[in-house]
Amino acid sequence: MLGQADYGWPDRETGTGPAPEPAHPQPDLLHLHGLRFFGHHGVSAAERRAGGEFAVDLEVEADTARAMVTDDVADTVNYVDLYGVVRTIVEEGEFHLLEAMASRIAEELLKLPRVKRVHLRVTKPPRLPAQDIGFAVEIVRPD
Repeated sequence: MLGQADYGWPDRETGTGPAPEPAHPQPDLLHLHGLRFFGHHGVSAAERRAGGEFAVDLEVEADTARAMVTDDVADTVNYVDLYGVVRTIVEEGEFHLLEAMASRIAEELLKLPRVKRVHLRVTKPPRLPAQDIGFAVEIVRPD
């Protein structure tokens, strides 16, 4: 007769047997795409004064295992917190380069509990509707 250990389960009495497989071996990813804000960024002073629209796309690797069991937002990374960090940096900060803005966003997001990794893209869309050229920077932290 087969015992629990034969199925990969630990023996009830001794607790011995193979360790259970992780419930989800892949990282948990939270996505926020198409976030748009008005900010005052650019190389020239005139560009910073005029301001413009900036778009941010986020992929955040986080530990959500507890939230999967409790169904409680306190046990995960709240997307409202992610949004708030990005909004504050884009709307209240002033950067010459998209690279500096993206780095600051990643740095602040990594301070949030449960956030392990951030992959983000900051895009400066065209300023005029007739233009079709935008600029973007994409970074991954930590890696």
